[in-house]
This record gives sequence, structure tokens and C-alpha cells, in this order.
Amino acid sequence: MTNINNKTYFMKIKNLLLLALTVFGQVTLQAQDDIKLIVGTYTNGTSKGIYSFNFNQSTGKATPLDTLELQNPSFLTLASDGTMIYAVSENHDESAAVNAITFDKTTGQMQLQSSFPTKGEDPCYVETNGNLLLTANYSGGSMSVFPLNVDGSLSAMSQQFKGSIGGPNQERQQAPHVHCARFLPDGNGVIATDFSADQLLRFELEDMKSLGNAKVTAQLSKGSGPRHIAFSTDSRFVYVMSELSGAVTAYQYNFGNMKKIQEIQSDEVGAQGGADIHVSPDGRFLYTSNRLKNDGIAIFKINQKTGLLTKVGYQRTGIHPRHFNITPNGRFLLCACRDDNTIQVFRINSANGLLTDTHQNISVDKAVCVQFYPIVMQPDIQGDGVFRVIEVTK
Repeated sequence: MTNINNKTYFMKIKNLLLLALTVFGQVTLQAQDDIKLIVGTYTNGTSKGIYSFNFNQSTGKATPLDTLELQNPSFLTLASDGTMIYAVSENHDESAAVNAITFDKTTGQMQLQSSFPTKGEDPCYVETNGNLLLTANYSGGSMSVFPLNVDGSLSAMSQQFKGSIGGPNQERQQAPHVHCARFLPDGNGVIATDFSADQLLRFELEDMKSLGNAKVTAQLSKGSGPRHIAFSTDSRFVYVMSELSGAVTAYQYNFGNMKKIQEIQSDEVGAQGGADIHVSPDGRFLYTSNRLKNDGIAIFKINQKTGLLTKVGYQRTGIHPRHFNITPNGRFLLCACRDDNTIQVFRINSANGLLTDTHQNISVDKAVCVQFYPIVMQPDIQGDGVFRVIEVTK
């Protein structure tokens, strides 16, 4: 076989293993009502830092568990085994950092283990693949890379990559901004939103602990300001939520190659406040949040064959819905409304994707990030128990 065929073969084997793991994980989660909810905040009000809750994903009710004092943990993520939380400290100076926190997934107790500077101001996103950890540093205009030790603990920053400028918005795109960095689900590297250049950057994994130099993998419409990224559950499509244009851009994805197939509006009032984006666990719907005007969540139906989106609804929310998430069983969407100091709990209609407010709000000052453990599984959409690797052909 050629090198390319070898690569494709091993990627297929990797995806088969991942699909097997997610299906086994689904069996566990279907029988598990009580999961853990972890909330990140801004601490310029009364918030202390990070809050953990028990969340019943059958009833939608939350019970407080623990609080960890930490400055501006505006975004956080969990290790796949639930033993560690990684949270940024979104500070606009040299104290900007990423923090490793031990987490007891039974009791919800948290303890700060270590902190390392991101060397880029205002880190606003963090993600890990278990070997490396990434932070996107908005004002620093960079992406920082941290190796992880075998026990999940952090090491000091080993690499940093800078974003670019070139967008037409003189007020918002005058300096580099990197807002999100995500590991590709096929294990084929990392993509990051280069906000001020209206493009996506791709980094190949050189080895288990380092990334290669950035390459432009996709160009968005001028003045878009790409912010957050979501993947379809079968990894065939990539969806990008843009902050400035308020549009969702859809790409066909095939082993590192991206082809634009659609651009559709989420924010239709020109608020320039597009925020977060998530695909439902069953892969049928996509949700995006919009701020600054007409605060709410846009709801799209995903064509399972083509990846194209159709807008089917819009749910008004509290003020400034910066981040939201969907429970692993797909029943509830929790939206962090920063300026209302609350997390709204919406029930998802499984037939049409529309949202209903359950009025079971969770009060947290300056709530801006909601994550779950266990994390969202990707169910067997076909329902016949067969593992498939779906590859896009040109």
C-alpha cells in the first residue's frame, strides 16, 4: 500500500475503535440518570470560581455539590475519565493561566493541583486529547500547547502559535484573536478559529506531544469572525459559528480536507454577538447561541446525508447566552446566561428539536460555561449495532 493508503487504513481502524467505545459508553449512560454538571464563571461579581452539581438528566433538576475558588474560570473541560478538570483563568495580563484540578466524579469535590501561564492574555477555550492540552488566547492572539503527564497533570507550555489579521472589521479585527482550538475527531490534528483573518488553521500532530506549523484549511466570508466549532456525530461535517456575521458555515470534511457547502444565518438582527455551537447527541439537530440583541438559541435540522442545515426555530433566552451544552442523553439543553446570573434548563423535543423552558433555573453569578461528566456519547444512529466508517468520496 502507498503511504496515503496506509494512513487511510489506520484512520479507519481508529474510527472503528472509537465507534465501538462510544456505543459501549451509550449503554452505560442510558441507565444513568444522575450525572455531574460543572460550571465556569467570571469572578468580577459574587462568584467564587467553579461550581459542581449533581444533575438528573431525567428530571432536569440540579443539586449543588462543591465550590472551588479560582479567578475567572470562564471555560473548562474534563479528562475523558473524569479525574481531572482543566480550566482557564481568563485574565487580561501575565496572570492568565490554565489550571489542572482533581475531580472526584462521585462526590463532585474539586481541588486545585497546578497552574501554568498561557503566555497569552484572556485564554477563553481549553481542550485536551489526553496527551496534549490546548488553550485559545483571545487577546493574546495565540494558541498555547501543554503536554500532559501520564497521570493527567499539566506540564509547562511547550509550543505557541500566533493568529493573523486581515478581516475588514476595523474595530473587532484590528489585532489577532484565536477563540477556539479543537482536536479533530479522526485524530488527524487540530483546527483553530483565526478570528481576525476569517479563516480556520489546521495543525498536524507531529508526534504524541507536539504540533506542526499552521496551515490555512478553510476561508470564511470576509468579516465573519469565526468563533466556535462543532463536528457532526459521524465526523463527516464541520460547523463553524461566526461571532461578527452571526452565520454558521458548514464544511464537508474528509481526512483533513474541508470543502465549504453552506453558509446560513443564525443571528438575523446583525448583533455581531454569535457565540456557541453544538450538535445534538443523536446528530439530527444543531444549536447556536446569539447575544447582544435578540438573545437566544437558533435551532437547525441537519440533513443526515448532505450535512446541510435548515433553520427550524429560535428560542429566546436570558441575557447574554455565552455558552450552552446538551446532556448526554439528549433530553436537556442548559444555557449559561451570564448577565442574568442563571443557567436555564430547556427540554429538547426529540421529534423537531425545539426547546421548552422547564423553569428549573440554576442560580450562578456570571455563569459562562457548562460541562457534563460523563461527556456526550455518539449513538449508533442507524440503530442496527453495526460499526461503520463513512468516508466522503470526491
